[in-house]
Amino acid sequence: MTEPSLREQVLKYLAPAQGRRVNLKDARHHLNIKPGSADDDNLRQLFSRTLVKERIVTPSGYNDGSYKVVTQVRPVRVFIPDRTRRPPFKLIFPKDFNTGMELDFAPHIVVREGDIITLGGVKSKGKTLLCLGFTSENIDMRPVLMGNEYTQITEDGGFDVAPRFLDRLDTMSEWVEWTNGNGEDKFTLLPVSGDYAEHIEQGKLNIIDWINLDGEKQYDIGKVLEGIKKNLGKGVAIVALQKGEGALNPRGGQFVRDFSDVEILLDGFGDYDDDILLTIKGAKEKTQPIVGRTYAYTIAGRGTKIVGFREVKKCPHCRSTGWVKGVKCETCLGNKYIDSITADIEEIPF
Repeated sequence: MTEPSLREQVLKYLAPAQGRRVNLKDARHHLNIKPGSADDDNLRQLFSRTLVKERIVTPSGYNDGSYKVVTQVRPVRVFIPDRTRRPPFKLIFPKDFNTGMELDFAPHIVVREGDIITLGGVKSKGKTLLCLGFTSENIDMRPVLMGNEYTQITEDGGFDVAPRFLDRLDTMSEWVEWTNGNGEDKFTLLPVSGDYAEHIEQGKLNIIDWINLDGEKQYDIGKVLEGIKKNLGKGVAIVALQKGEGALNPRGGQFVRDFSDVEILLDGFGDYDDDILLTIKGAKEKTQPIVGRTYAYTIAGRGTKIVGFREVKKCPHCRSTGWVKGVKCETCLGNKYIDSITADIEEIPF
């Protein structure tokens, strides 16, 4: 049998390292090549000239003998005979508990396989309620749940369900079947609070509530979301993120927007903690103009129900400031928004 050439040995060594960095020192050790030998010189020439020219590796740029191994890709043919067109992902949005109707904007948003829906919410303004709503409405998809809100570390170092989360599930069990006929969970709960991309289950609905990053590393959210998106396959991810009161984006700003296919913002509405203002910040695909529209509702049932869902518009009398000549606006009562129906009536000339 012919001994494999140096090139063949190197290519075999590099194959599992695609996308990562390697250096000549490790390659030399792996191939049992003595420093300063003829083979060592050939190895250097192979990396710095041949493999670079063939785009198998690229130099690090630091002149330190390290190279990034280029991930090898093949062109993807688009128009092949009998190619099927995959329909939108059949995701059901949460519903108003009293009417049983899906949130008004839902029919106008098109969700595709591989999409990420981000929920940027102020603290305690209903991110978990929306996540639970998505979970319950799509429970037959066997969704995967992970994040900071659902599990806690036990005294022995293991994990268990968080009491507040379990209490909400118990309350919702009056109208949601969380288990199958054998009493087994119809969802998967993973005790994950970091490295989310590594735990994404392809082809499934993955719900993360919520991602926490150090204040000085908010820009890393782009890398986190990119990793999640790459691992979704035909699945969809719903990701909750913290947001400052009145902020136009969740923490991470434009880095969040770069990888979000649907963006929803949650703020307080008026003087009561349980009243929520929901804004459609972005949607890559929609059946009618929806971006920028705002809605209000109340959180009820100990954080388990959406009630009184309706569209609202900026108050024309105070120009959405909540004040008129130093006095709280009598039209919106300082809420800055009024119900859409009321606004439409006031705009009709008599």
